[in-house]
Formats: sequence, C-alpha cells, structure tokens
Amino acid sequence: MASVSLIVYLYIIIFCRIFKKCDASENDTKAHGAAATGDVVIGGIFPIHRGVATNEQSFAPHVHTCVGLKTVTVALTLAMINAIEKMNRSPLLMDANVTLGYQIQDSCTDVSTGLRATADFIQQAQCDATCEQPVVAIIGAAFSEMSIAVARQLTLDMIPQISYSSTAVTLSDKRRFPSFMRTVPNDEHQTAAMVRLLNLNGWNWVGIVVTDGDYGRSALERFASQASLNGICIAFRSILPHSGTEEAVNSAIKRTALTISRNPKAQVIISFAASTHMRDLYQEMKNTMLKTGQIMGGMKRVWVASDSWSSSGNVQGDLTLEEIGHVVGFNFKTGNMLSFYEYLSQLETTGYNNTRNNTFLEEFFKLVNESRLSGDTDLVSEVVKTLKESTNKALTLSVEMAVSAIAQAVASICRSRDCKTPGSLQPWEVLEALWMHEFEHQGKTYAFDNQGDINQGYDVTMWTSLEGKIQIKDVVAEYLTHDNSFIVMDSDTAKRFQDLQQIVSRCSNSCMPGEFKKTAEGEHTCCYECINCTENYFSNDTDMDQCLSCDVSKEWSPKGSSTCLPKRLIYFSWHDRFAVVLLTFSSLGILLVVMVSALFLHQRDTPVVKAAGGPLSQVILFSLVVSFISAVLFVGKANHLQCKMRQVLFGISFTLCVSCILVKSLKILLAFQLNINVQGALRKVYQSALIVIVCVGVQAAICICWLVLKSPYSHIILQPQTILQDCYEGSYLIFGVMLGYIALLAFVCFICAFIGRKLPQRYNEAKFITFSMLLYLISWLLFIPVYITTSGVYLPAVEMVVILMSNYGILGCHFFPKCYIMLFRKDQNTCSAFREKLYQYNVKSTDSVYVSGSSTSEKSFGSQTVSSCSSLSLPKDDIKPAVEKRDICKVSYKGPINKFGFHRRSISF
Repeated sequence: MASVSLIVYLYIIIFCRIFKKCDASENDTKAHGAAATGDVVIGGIFPIHRGVATNEQSFAPHVHTCVGLKTVTVALTLAMINAIEKMNRSPLLMDANVTLGYQIQDSCTDVSTGLRATADFIQQAQCDATCEQPVVAIIGAAFSEMSIAVARQLTLDMIPQISYSSTAVTLSDKRRFPSFMRTVPNDEHQTAAMVRLLNLNGWNWVGIVVTDGDYGRSALERFASQASLNGICIAFRSILPHSGTEEAVNSAIKRTALTISRNPKAQVIISFAASTHMRDLYQEMKNTMLKTGQIMGGMKRVWVASDSWSSSGNVQGDLTLEEIGHVVGFNFKTGNMLSFYEYLSQLETTGYNNTRNNTFLEEFFKLVNESRLSGDTDLVSEVVKTLKESTNKALTLSVEMAVSAIAQAVASICRSRDCKTPGSLQPWEVLEALWMHEFEHQGKTYAFDNQGDINQGYDVTMWTSLEGKIQIKDVVAEYLTHDNSFIVMDSDTAKRFQDLQQIVSRCSNSCMPGEFKKTAEGEHTCCYECINCTENYFSNDTDMDQCLSCDVSKEWSPKGSSTCLPKRLIYFSWHDRFAVVLLTFSSLGILLVVMVSALFLHQRDTPVVKAAGGPLSQVILFSLVVSFISAVLFVGKANHLQCKMRQVLFGISFTLCVSCILVKSLKILLAFQLNINVQGALRKVYQSALIVIVCVGVQAAICICWLVLKSPYSHIILQPQTILQDCYEGSYLIFGVMLGYIALLAFVCFICAFIGRKLPQRYNEAKFITFSMLLYLISWLLFIPVYITTSGVYLPAVEMVVILMSNYGILGCHFFPKCYIMLFRKDQNTCSAFREKLYQYNVKSTDSVYVSGSSTSEKSFGSQTVSSCSSLSLPKDDIKPAVEKRDICKVSYKGPINKFGFHRRSISF
C-alpha cells in the first residue's frame, strides 16, 4: 500500500510541476521551496543548489534552473524547520498565543536568484490585511556577497536579516546595513585568529588564496592589514574568479598551483576560497606533480582554512591527507545537536510525509534513490544517515540561534497585543526588539552587539586521517575573541596543535639573539640577512629589526652580543701587584725615615749630626714622612677628599723638604764660596727659619688658590669595557705651577750646591745635595711626558713612582751616608777626624795652615762663630789656633790684606 500511495503522490507532484511550469512562463517567477503557515512567518534564503544552468538564454524574466543539490544546506533547512517547530511548542510562544511559520527559498548560490527570492519576501511584507501573513524576518543568506545584495534590498523596508554564516566585515557597518545581523563573528576576528596562529608558530612567509567577491576581497584586505602590523609577509596572492567561463576558472587555478610550487619557502597557505575552488586546486596540484615526475610530498603545505570550507567534506576529492598536508580550520562554535538528531530520527519514521511542503527534501529523496520509486525503509534510513553525516554542527547552531532570537523578539511584542491579524506586526518592530532584548538558547544568554554581531569565538579543527579517510571534525583548540588567545582542548590534541611549530614557513632563517635583520632595498621585510650587532649594541630576541643600545655609562657589549654586560669599575687598587710594590716601598720609606730620625736624635751631639744641620734634619725627615704618606693616597678608590689631600700634602711637604735643603746650601755658600764683598750683605738678610717659612708659605698660597678656584675631585672615565674612577686635578695649570715651584727651589739648591761641591769630603754636603736635586729634576722632567701620554688605571702610579724616587733620592743622598758613618765609621764621627779633614783641605788650598786640637779659647778679630760643622767657611788664609777651656773644635786664620784691612776668622764645632 505504501508503494501505491507513493506512486500516486509522485504522479500528482509531476502533474503539478508541469502545470506550474507552463503557468510560470506567463506570470509566475517564484522558485520552489519549503513552507508552513503560522501567525508570524520567518523567511529563509539558503543555497540549496551549487549554481544555476549556464546554457539558458532568454530576455524574458524567468526562473533559472538550479543544478547540484547540496546535502549540507538541505540539512540546514531542516535545522531551521526543527527550531521553529520546537519554538512553537515552547511555553514562550504558547503564552504569547502566537505561532511561527516559515517560507524557505533557494538562492542557488546565485545572487540574481537570491534577489528574486528577496523580492518575493518584500512583496509579501508590503501586503495588507487581505493577504497572507507577511514575512517579518529573514534568515540568510549564506555567503557575504549575496548577503550584501540582499541586505541592500531589505534595508529599504527595514526587514531584519540574520545571517548564519556571512562574515564580511563590511556588513558590520550599520550606516549601510542597519537591518543586518548575524549569529557568527565577522572576518575581522577570523583574520585576527589566523594572524595569531601564524605568530604562535613563527610563520611569517605565507601565501593567500581567495575567491573573488565581496567576502574574499574583504578577507584579503583585512588579513593583509593585520599581517603587516604583526610582521607577516604575503609571498603571493591568488584571486580565483567566482564566476566566468570554465576555461577562465581552470586557467586561474593552474596559475595558482604553479605559483604555490614556485614558492617552496611559503609552507603555509591561507585560504578564503570556496570549497569547490579548493577541491579543484588540490587536484590540479596533484596532476602537476604527476606530470613533472615530482614526489607527492612536494605539494604538502599547512592549509589554514576559513569557515567557508574548513568543514566541507568534498574538498579533498580523491587525495589523501598525506598528499594535502596539514589542514587547520576555523569553524564557528558548535552546540548541542540532540534536538536536531531526534528530529532526523522522526523523519526516518514519518518517511515521505515530510516532503509534502518541502521540495528540497523531495529532490534529495530522488537523488538518493537515483530516481527509483521505492518506498522501503532502507531508502529513508539511507537519507537520514546521509543527512546526519552531512550536518554542519556550527552552522546548525547558528541557524537555531537565529530562530531563537526572532522567536523571543516576537514573543516580547505579542505578549501585549494581537499579532494574528496579517500586517499587525511590522518587520521594523521585530528589528527593534532584536536590538533591545537578549535571548536565550541552550541555556546561554546572547545579545547582538552594536555592530549586529554575536562574537562567540571559533573552534579550531585539524583534519586527521583514519584508515585513509579524512576526518574533518576534530576540535583541537578554541579561539577567544576578547583576548585574542587559544585554549587547547586536551593533552592529546595539544600535542598535535603544538607540533605545527616544527614546520618552517619563512623567507629567511630567524636571526638569533645578537643579530639584527637587514632587509635589501625593494625586498619584503621578511626576506633579510642577519648581521651581528656592533659593540655596545645588543639584541635579546630573535628577528629583531635593530639592535638596542647599551647604557654606555654603565654597560658594554662585545660584537654580536645578546645582552649588555656591566662595566667593571677599575682604579689603582690596593690588590694590584704594582700597587703592592709601591706601597711596600712607601712603607719601607716611612720606616727608614723613622729609624733615621731616631738615630739622629740619639746622635744629636755628634759632629756628623751637627754638620747635617741638627734640628733642621728632623724637619727634613718629617717632611719626607708626610711625602711618603701622600704617595699612599694615590692608591685605592679615589674620593673627593683623597684627591684634594694627596697633591696638597705632597706639594707642601716636599716644598718644606727642599726649602730646608736650600737653607743648607746657602750656608755652605756663605761659609766658603761667596765673595767677601757680597758675604757681609747676605749675612744680614740670611735667616734660615724665615727662608723656610717664606718658601713653604708661597707653596701653601698656591695650593689654597688651587683648592678654591679649581679643586681636584673624583670623577669617572668611561672606557669601552670598564669605568675608571680617578682623580681629576681640576686645573692642570695650577698643578704645573705647584710642581714648577718645587722644581725652581730644587734648581736653586742644585746651583748653590754645585758651587760648593769641592769642600772637605766628610764635611761637605754639597755633592749629596747636587746629586739629590739632579735626581729630582731628572725624575720630574721625565714625569711630564710620561704623565701626558699615560692614561688608565696606572696613571696615579706614574706620579707615585716619581714621588718615591724623589724621597728616596733625598733619603739616600742626605742621610744614609751619615748613618753609615754613625753606625760603621764611628772613628770619623769625632772632632779630631773633622780637624784632620779640614787641615788636609786647607793644606791644598792655602799657603799656610795651622790647626790646634787642644782646649782653646775663641779669639776673633772682627769674625763670627758658626754653630754647624756644615757651615764652616775656610778661605785660603793663614790659620792660627786659640785656646779656651771648652771641648770644642776651633779653626782661626788671618785673611789677606785688602782695602778693608786684615780679617781674622774662626769657626767652632
């Protein structure tokens, strides 16, 4: 009976089709579809067929013949029908006492056909109360290009349009498309997700393939803009024609396949192409590999698929996943499919009854049955099985959300008014309710944003292969639009997702830390060579466009460095070996001076000590101690006080030393060498203490001016790898004046001592003064060029060496010979020994000399007595002894006759 009923039913349908076809030639241009009555009607525009026949040529308005039924879209229409029927059974609409109807038409993936369906909906909406219920909202279209065209029409009457898969960014412009909404994110989020994926895996050299049209070009423009901001370069762009002759489409696909093969470094391809184009592209790449004899692995790429084909089951054709490579797809979020699967199960029970008001399902039955009239259960089961396998979970959720949004908007209006009368509910009222109210679906609350979008994010899928069959529904991660991040689903999928990082898609290898990218003129910024960073520059990350500068005041870096190294603070350290040696000599000098001073104090009444100056020698020794201490201040980390003290201490102490030596030199000249005519005048002005005070006072004045005007201070010198802390002398002019003043005094000492160099050997210090001053002058003359040409940590050591040389020169020349006599030649440290030397000296230098060694009394005829042996004056005259009861040495002599008469002189020890 069932078979007979089916046959009768099909005959009736064929008869009606013939009748309608004849009638359409005159005044009916409506396409077939699915419909059900209700108080409020929702329209639907779905691409049930892949296209329209291209061989039809007619100038009269006519319905194009649609070809290529799409099982996926048939399942979507059933999802819409199930969602509407479910809402009609819900308490929401029952309380509002309103039911929903639907009218679904086929766009045939053709804009013209879609516009014809839109015109029918608008005509119904403009009908008065005598017409059937008008369409108050439309769900569709699928593709952005068609949605843009449809939205322009619907905007005229402000009929709300909710798309379930159109993602072009331009549709978010509410000034141009105020009545357009969608339950999916726009492509701005999808391209952002793709760019984020490329960044995470280090891919910066990619190709892009799009299908021509508003969707493809908008996606291309958006992706290129975001990629450029994130340092990603597009190796090539291929735009496949959406329409045109088959020859033109095939030619474009061949060029794209050739371009991909010529860019082996672009291992990642971004695709916003249609699924049919991707299928043809894969097949063309395989044919090219076979013709050229290349291995099939050469066509493997990472294909980043947009929502337009990422879940399409017919893309791979007869290719395997090993030939295609990796496919990473971005899909809309999925939901609970239990309700829809139950609906399909009911379809299996009711069988052909569901085809009465659904010509799409009827055609699908025919397609499955291969035009055989069969009513057995196996055919229905196969239809339901095919529908379940072809169901797109993401788009199904989007369609159900669109229905829920419209139903709840209608319910919010019809609770307080009658909506059953045709024309009582206007489409713009539904649009206002959609904007104003939230809606619930599957336990979650949603709302359209100010752009009319619902941004749920994306599910990231990776195609897998099971027994040679490609599986395209494995979700490996979730993309969140609000923070531009991925959440990996579980550990197994995480490994597959992270393994993508092993694939390299770069024009140039990454520049390591310590290098920077140098791009050739006219080349992509992603094609570069890696250059080492220069000194004092570094790069601490891969693929840096330029090296960063170190803070040269604190840091440095060698060539090709990935980090800055802290500069080492250096100075003439206490631990430096050279410093240790100099400090040892300084300490030894201080010790020797103290020992000599003690010895001189102990032997202060002996002729040697008295001849050396007596108390004046202690002053010289004290100045040497201070000079040795000043040398120690040249070692260590310099501070402001140390810089001021070391030069001032040396300058004043050594001036004191040289001025005392100058007094001794002048005494020698006054006693022996000066002309008698001048001697008397000089003796009147000669005061040893005054000379010392004046000499030291001048140097003190120089140092005070130095400290007040331009005082020395501690400063740092930036060197390539170190920071040198040293003293800056403030004014090198005053520094030179200070040293020059000491040199002047030393030079005067040298002249005076050189004149008196032929005095008695044990009594005469002129030779020692001459040698010590000569050593001082030579040392400081050598110091000047060495000091000027030397820089760095050992600059203080230069002056320290010269100071030590000067100190040891005076110590060795002035005191060590006397210490030697006092310690090892005590027989020469007596008055008799000195008298003997004086006698020998006078025998050689006078005609008659008389020396008396007994206790004598001093008799002088207009002569003077000098208390220091070193001050003895022995001109070439006759010597006559005198006697006094004192234990002293005395020499008396009578000078020659001159215009002043006879002169008798005596000197006692």
